[in-house]
Amino acid sequence: MKNISILGATGSIGTQALEVIEANPELYKVTALSAQSNADLLIHQALKFKPLMVVIGDEYQYLAVKTALDGTAIKVLAGEAALCEAASLPETDLVLTAIVGSVGLKPTIAAIEAKKDIALANKETLVVAGDLITGLAKQYGVRIIPVDSEHSAIFQCLVGEAVNTIEKIYLTASGGPFRGKERDFLANVTKAEALKHPNWVMGAKITIDSASLMNKGLEVIEAKWLFDLEVEQIDVIVHPQSIIHSLVQFNDGSMKAQMGLPDMKLPIHYAFAYPERISSNFKRFNFMDYPELTFSQADRSTFRNLDLAFEALRRAGNMPCIINAANEVVVNAFLQNQIGFLEMSDIIAQCMSDISFIARPTLNNYLETDQHTRIFARELVTK
Repeated sequence: MKNISILGATGSIGTQALEVIEANPELYKVTALSAQSNADLLIHQALKFKPLMVVIGDEYQYLAVKTALDGTAIKVLAGEAALCEAASLPETDLVLTAIVGSVGLKPTIAAIEAKKDIALANKETLVVAGDLITGLAKQYGVRIIPVDSEHSAIFQCLVGEAVNTIEKIYLTASGGPFRGKERDFLANVTKAEALKHPNWVMGAKITIDSASLMNKGLEVIEAKWLFDLEVEQIDVIVHPQSIIHSLVQFNDGSMKAQMGLPDMKLPIHYAFAYPERISSNFKRFNFMDYPELTFSQADRSTFRNLDLAFEALRRAGNMPCIINAANEVVVNAFLQNQIGFLEMSDIIAQCMSDISFIARPTLNNYLETDQHTRIFARELVTK
């Protein structure tokens, strides 16, 4: 029995993770659940899975959750500090970090310092402070098992290859709903159009990131830290069918790819069971349903966010933290119809230009950079 805490239980990854746990009750037990604001779903999940603790991020909803769970043995907490407590419960073996955004940084650190293995779905944590997080994981002997489909694919391809040299990794991208479109078209796209991803069912923030290719840019930065790579070892190719989830090329020219249907329960299932593979009843891939698998180069001039992410990775320091914070602000602004699709990249680039660069940031530097960037980005949105 593996005891699992889920941070971000009411989001797309969190709800699918609970489906995996429900399908394997003899293997997994929930020890903690958290949500930012979806109190109703959190209450429903808590009553169903009976964790030791639940955390509601929005402190104004604490009383509603506490009242609903009165009469149970479930401990109810609220706020950011409570997330760190949920992440470091003594009874927990594995923490799934499925919180969206840089708010996942502190709980991930708390989990690592408590020597809990991490199933990482919160890519922003490694984007913001990859050197810090990977250093702590080594210090405390903690495994970071990626849940993003692309990084899970790379992780699976590298099993048994510890002594062999990676020449390059290829992260695949579906291209999103605007694949092949020109900048003139993108200037006028709507929120509704951007939220129609062709292959994956995801939350609003990551869906917009996929449409702008920022999601792939953040994955490039995440891959650098997960697999200890140089920027020249990472490439992105567009693969509209989303069947090959990523590839590894070794120094002898041989390549490995991990394939499967576009279903996030697969990498979640793998991360929970690792290092074993546990049987599942997920739908199987049929080659006859996909007679063609196609590939093309990512258009980094039209989808500028991907190029900005590569630039941030090359410059290093706190630059990835800047790009992540600015992106979170502009995506929210786009979803609120405050700015246009292409203006997101303009504001991110302005933040990268104007926010102070720190070559060797500390945790406090990261936190201050995140805060300053958000303030500046919001000012740019209002202008």
